[in-house]
Amino acid sequence: MLVSRRELIARELAEGTGATIAVGFLDGGLRRGLRIWFDDLDEKHGPVAELRPYGLKSHRVHLAFGPFAVRVLATIRAAEAEDVQLARSLVRSVARTAEVTVTDQALDDWTVADARFGITATFRHDTINPDTDEAVILTCREVLVPLMAAMAELIGYDVVEEVAGTDLPAIEGALSRSTVNRRERNPRNRLLCLRIHGRTCRICGTDPEAVYGAAGSIIEVHHLEPVSMLHEPRPYDPETDLVPLCPSCHRAVHTRRPWPYTPEELMGMMGIHHD
Repeated sequence: MLVSRRELIARELAEGTGATIAVGFLDGGLRRGLRIWFDDLDEKHGPVAELRPYGLKSHRVHLAFGPFAVRVLATIRAAEAEDVQLARSLVRSVARTAEVTVTDQALDDWTVADARFGITATFRHDTINPDTDEAVILTCREVLVPLMAAMAELIGYDVVEEVAGTDLPAIEGALSRSTVNRRERNPRNRLLCLRIHGRTCRICGTDPEAVYGAAGSIIEVHHLEPVSMLHEPRPYDPETDLVPLCPSCHRAVHTRRPWPYTPEELMGMMGIHHD
């Protein structure tokens, strides 16, 4: 049952969106669903995702805005082009594995103009029982997380900038509401990087989840051009500027300062030759 997995869903969403998440019940007879929203906005003042069982094998997510979301909608309409691009990319990534529709708009160039905006995604589980933890986690990662992360990007949630002097990524965690500083490490950039490139280390080929199982969500995202070396903020493209690295390879590339070794240089040192 979905309703018994509130904490699991909230944890998955907080990690992927960089925002604190609230999860409540959705009435629906014997097959009750869940409502998911950003905790600081509450469910009436921001985007809300409704997760329900659908048919025998599917989960359906519908994302819309609460009745008093006027201020949040104004913030979203003022979002920078970079934020809109990343949000659209996250929504498009859902369409790789789910059936996705945006209310009265095309998938590639939608905008949040007013409270009539909505996204619906249907995700089918053909090989596993949709009532299991495994299926719920998969629905979170493939549908709920990227959809809510897209909204978080448009609203402007950002992690606090790391303490100066460290050469390794800060742990994703504390949150701030701010004008967007593009030097900050954006959890949605990380999310989209992993959705594009996968969770296998670009250098050694290790898949931590295959090695460590439930303890394997340790893949890290490496900035090919270090954030600390930028003379002025610039947008990052997760497809070309970020790569997934295992913790060992990530630490190894950063043993050279201020410019880390490139993945190709470290592969050469290790005698690795990828086709």
